[in-house]
Amino acid sequence: MIEAVRVETEDQLEKALAIRKEVFVQEQGVPEDREMDEYDRIGAPCRHVLILADEKAVGTGRIRFVEGAGKLERIAVLKPYRQMGIGKVIVQELEKIAKEEGCSKVKLHSQTHANPFYEKLGYQINSEVFFEEGIPHNLMVKTLD
Repeated sequence: MIEAVRVETEDQLEKALAIRKEVFVQEQGVPEDREMDEYDRIGAPCRHVLILADEKAVGTGRIRFVEGAGKLERIAVLKPYRQMGIGKVIVQELEKIAKEEGCSKVKLHSQTHANPFYEKLGYQINSEVFFEEGIPHNLMVKTLD
């Protein structure tokens, strides 16, 4: 069973950060001090979600509110759980939070290899390719219903 949990405790946050560390730092080589930031704490001006598969933490993401839009960030799924719909659950939960906060638009920086995934979820490329931590990205946007 897959469950989306809104992070409210230090234990939940630690699980979310451990997933990001495995995906972004270990797999993709992003320096840990660049991956973790001031928004990675309870009470920061953003919201984190944690995805559980049979009660095991397998995915995470967060949303910040920037210039009237929800900015989806740090979306990560552990390798053995990819291609199982976990990423879609993360994005949908973050979009739900954006709607609850009154946002009509969401945006994200997509690694270019993930663009087709986000396009299937209604996102459109809205920039030329740019690099973050040496990884090619595009800005993608979506208007919420």
